[in-house]
Amino acid sequence: MLKYWLMKSEPMCFSIDDLKKTKKSPWDGVRNYQARNFMRDLMKVGDRILFYHSNAKPPGVAGVAKVCSKPYPDFTAFDKKEQHYDPKST
Repeated sequence: MLKYWLMKSEPMCFSIDDLKKTKKSPWDGVRNYQARNFMRDLMKVGDRILFYHSNAKPPGVAGVAKVCSKPYPDFTAFDKKEQHYDPKST
């Protein structure tokens, strides 16, 4: 069964236009446990994403995308050079 998920990003960090250019991108920097668990346990390849621009004028859904891979650990959590580095991650 196809599901739709609301995924947010600040357009100055990564926008729907950035996704259009790159075609694919990992969704990194998620530190909310419930959101992480949804991504890990419930999102399936082919599900749709409502790409929400938060902290924008006006905020709202900017486009639709598709889940294109199975989940994997967020590599940015372990790299001290990354913006989303999390020293508590194991």
